[in-house]
Amino acid sequence: MAPGTHESEYRLGKTFFANMESEDIHDADLRVALTVNYKGDIYELNFTVEGTVTLICDRCLDDLEYPIETSYHINVKYGDDYNDDSDDLLVIPESDNYLNVAYMIYDTVALTIPIKHVHPLGKCNRQMSAMLKKHRAAAVSDEDAELEEQLIDEIDTMEAEEPQRTDPRWDKLKDFKDSE
Repeated sequence: MAPGTHESEYRLGKTFFANMESEDIHDADLRVALTVNYKGDIYELNFTVEGTVTLICDRCLDDLEYPIETSYHINVKYGDDYNDDSDDLLVIPESDNYLNVAYMIYDTVALTIPIKHVHPLGKCNRQMSAMLKKHRAAAVSDEDAELEEQLIDEIDTMEAEEPQRTDPRWDKLKDFKDSE
């Protein structure tokens, strides 16, 4: 690769995640922009991923489209042996003449997805929600079921109304990153 900046763009869909044996991601429409800045002895890789992935809602089991907008940065250089001990530097053997970035892209997307996949309040499949409430009520006493339903409704309402809070320490780090 000649020194300088090189750009590539990829479109990822269902086949990519099926090949990666992803059980969570059932479909995708993602655009990945990869910028490689080669400086003679080190490669700076910058990934930007935007689009949507289709997950299964944990509550109603319907498809859930989740937006993805993330980036990832890593430096790569040649060395004696493969070494990925550092979060921001990957050393590959000098005998390798290419780098498969598919796993880097997959990990970047997978780490963006929250553990809990649920539709926003009121968007779940109504039939499935009704069945869930019916079976919950049969499993516990009427008083417990009513209390549990109230708590679930309160949590859903709080999640819907509450803006996402961020840790001020992370905000300061993000400011530092943006200043570079």
